[in-house]
Amino acid sequence: MTDPFPPAGGVSAGAVIIPAHNEESVIARTLEGLLPLLSSSEVDIIVVCNGCTDGTSEVARRYPGVTVLDSPIGSKPAAMNMGDSATERWPRLYLDADIQVEASAVEAVFRELSRPGAPLASRPSSIVDTRGASFPVRSYYRARARIPEQATRLWGAGLYAVSEAGHVRFAGFPEVTADDSWFDGLFAEGEKTIVETVPARVQAPRTTAALLQILRRHRRGYVELATADPGSQGRGRALLGTIRGLPSALDALCYTALAAAARFQSRPMVGTGTQQWEKDTSTRAPGAPPSSTLPGTASQPAHTTAATR
Repeated sequence: MTDPFPPAGGVSAGAVIIPAHNEESVIARTLEGLLPLLSSSEVDIIVVCNGCTDGTSEVARRYPGVTVLDSPIGSKPAAMNMGDSATERWPRLYLDADIQVEASAVEAVFRELSRPGAPLASRPSSIVDTRGASFPVRSYYRARARIPEQATRLWGAGLYAVSEAGHVRFAGFPEVTADDSWFDGLFAEGEKTIVETVPARVQAPRTTAALLQILRRHRRGYVELATADPGSQGRGRALLGTIRGLPSALDALCYTALAAAARFQSRPMVGTGTQQWEKDTSTRAPGAPPSSTLPGTASQPAHTTAATR
């Protein structure tokens, strides 16, 4: 049988920019997935340690071929701008430090954005791993997985890429919380795509409190952008349409309750800026399940389940 996601042959040119704020516990796992690219003279791998007080920089520097930059400012947008200034390679993939993606998936996106008539922005397909998560978290993602997406969404997977022509749309990343939603809004439907690859792996929060923390951050991001949640239009009606019995009804109820709680709790947080880091620490704690092997029953495809929405 032909492998639908063949390994890299000739390495496609590009750059991977990884903003990292206190990611000592996960950065090695992320870089391990990129090992086939580290020896290539055609690919720049740049880790921008911003506002770190742990050993993120030291761990990243153990990998030959990785460029490590240090910034005292704990800002993801500023880190991505610093990474941009350190490379001349195109296309560029912006990768959260806790997202595991294989080199073949990165190359597939680079090829997609480099072909004639290519879209301007893209990302690999992705999955959400809910192993070890609380029942409400699993229920939330089950409900979310049943809601069909009506458009291409680059947000919510922890990584996205842009071609040189696409990057002309913006001079730099602004100081916003929801950088992926901001980025997604720069491109029309026909200008972006999701490439079917070995999926990038996104860890779901392990606790309900951690999920609420992430949902609050996203809600704050939409308010700062003066826009609605890019996936919310018609979501309630679509969610009701997925109910096929008591289990799915309970999942829908859990999803609705958590979304409403996050909306209410996010109100006093609006305007606090991007330097208030609210990343999910539950998946970085000792004992968090590794993501090297993902059973299919534990994960949901992120093109139908936005990773942390």
